[in-house]
Parts: sequence; structure tokens; C-alpha cells
Amino acid sequence: MSRHSLIDTDKKPPAPVKVNGVTISAQAIAQETQNHPASRPEVAWQAAAEALVIREALLQMAERREIEAAPQAVDSGKLETHEDARIRALVEQEVTTPEPDEDSCRRYYENNRNKLRTADLYEPAHILIQAHRDDTKNYEKCRNETCALIAHLTEQPHDFERIARDRSDCPSSSDGGRLGQVTKGQTTPDFERAMFQLGPGEMTREPVETPYGFHIIRVDRMERGYVPEFELARPLVEEFLRDASWRRAVAQFVSLVVGEARIEGVELNGASSPLVQ
Repeated sequence: MSRHSLIDTDKKPPAPVKVNGVTISAQAIAQETQNHPASRPEVAWQAAAEALVIREALLQMAERREIEAAPQAVDSGKLETHEDARIRALVEQEVTTPEPDEDSCRRYYENNRNKLRTADLYEPAHILIQAHRDDTKNYEKCRNETCALIAHLTEQPHDFERIARDRSDCPSSSDGGRLGQVTKGQTTPDFERAMFQLGPGEMTREPVETPYGFHIIRVDRMERGYVPEFELARPLVEEFLRDASWRRAVAQFVSLVVGEARIEGVELNGASSPLVQ
């Protein structure tokens, strides 16, 4: 068998991706895949190709509209590219959305009260006995020490701040273990679960294990979240409705632009603009 017989000569290279006759290079698509992580290479390629097709279609429309725009600073502090600025200006020119009215704001408020509820606020203090699971002997020693401290603090709760200053391995030890005000998501999941089970003035009765070691947690103060009155919540509701309306309008505009373009080499699977991700 010759080495040439091992090569599938019947397999054709993929057709080039084109938008209205303009080719998007395979190199550009390969580079774009890093922005579209996926479990399979072909999925990443498809997403990258779709994104570049949309971008090219929008840029071609901006060219036809003779749109130019100066790059602006984005969230990262860097300036937009010239192409990004043109796409932004195109969308700003072509997409308009109505301002939310009283009825739509009230309707959203009544149907989404839980989403508007403010976060529960906690003021915890803790004592951390640092320990690592890979050091089995010391890990158990630290657990036992934490249990002993809990037993002592159950009888002598006024010693919490002193023990935190003398023994805690957290920088908060200098303030008696106080962590300030925290809300959901600001501490580790295990710490958070234990804290949520405590009321004001209560302390954990078992060591709380986290990747940092063992904690003794006390909640000094807690305020339950609440749903603000409509007039107070209205600016937030208006912002949400305005953003949602803009996203829908941009998605529709992109679909229209892509639908009018002649796309070759890739079939779009309901792709939307990166502008509305």
C-alpha cells in the first residue's frame, strides 16, 4: 500500500465563508474561536463564523450608509476599534426604542417584586483556624481546637473579640473578627450557608469547614431585604425595561441585516449580534 492511498483525496476542503462576496478568512475564524469556548471544536468554529458573518454584514451596511465614528472608551478603559465604532454608530442611527410608560413600569413591578427585593444584609464576625486537608494530622488538631474554642465561647461569649484578636488567622482579627457588611455571594458557600442559619447574636455550635480551614461564626446584626415602594423602584424598573427593549430591537435589526445579505459557506443557526449578549 502506498502512502498516498492513506490520504482521503476525495475529501473536499470546506467552502470559504463569504458575505455578499467578501471572504472571511479561515485564519480569522480560527482566531475568533477563542472567544467562543465550546466542548467540541466544530461548535466553537460555528459560533466564531456566525459572529464574524454578522460583523461583516453590519460593517458593509455601515459602509453603504457612509457612517463614520470616532472610537470611544469601553468598559476595559481601552478605545474601540474603528470598525467597532462604525457598528456602534450604525446601531445608534438605525435602532430606536420607546421610553417605558407608567403602565408597563407598574406591570413589571407587580409581576417581578421578588427580583426587586433588596438583599439581606449581615454583619458577621468570625474566628478562623487555618488548616489544610492534605495535612491530615494538623487538620484534625485544628478541628479539635475549634471545637474547644466553641465550647469555651458558649460559656464565655464575651471572649469572642479577644480570642479573634489573639488566635484568628484572618486579617479581620485586628478588628475582633468583624467582617463588616456582607450580602449573598460575598463569602464562600459553606460560610454563607452557616451564616444564613443564624439570627442576630447567635454563634455557630460546630466548626464551619471551608477551603481556608475552620470557622466560628457569629452574626452581630442582620437586616432582611425588602421590596421598595413603586416610586423608589421605578428608576430601576425603567432601566431594565429600556435595556430589554433595546436588546430586542438590536436583535431584530441584526436579523434584518443578515437576512438581506448573501451568506456562503456557513448556515446561521439563529445567531444574534455580540452587541446584545
